[in-house]
Amino acid sequence: MPSLYDMSIPIFLRALTNQLAILHKAEAHCLDNNIPLSTLLEARLAPDMYALSAQIQGISNTSKTTAVRVAGITVESWPDDETTFPELYARIERTIAFLESVDPEAFEGKEGAEVIIRTGAAFGDLSFMGLSYIQNFALP
Repeated sequence: MPSLYDMSIPIFLRALTNQLAILHKAEAHCLDNNIPLSTLLEARLAPDMYALSAQIQGISNTSKTTAVRVAGITVESWPDDETTFPELYARIERTIAFLESVDPEAFEGKEGAEVIIRTGAAFGDLSFMGLSYIQNFALP
């Protein structure tokens, strides 16, 4: 069985790298076709979805909090305030740098460690074991 690190961090790194390339293509498309950049940054696939900028922040948050929750690694809180392509590029690059700094050994033996997500919602907190958290919650 692959390690928890191998099941998560390299997958997040690949997804973030791909997202960076997709965002660059999206920005170029807007510029080449005289589409205001805000049109894409504020776009939603459905009315009840977050805008593109919030989706990127969510990808970043899920990636870094997986290392925090499972491996017990600390990272400072990052505000979700990016509104431009350069700011989103920087957010992704910062997330990649953080994930690249994660020591795979920090994930060792955490398959059965409890991971609690404080929801603040009426239905209470969510509780997982390390393996099920990665397989059933953190990974898309």
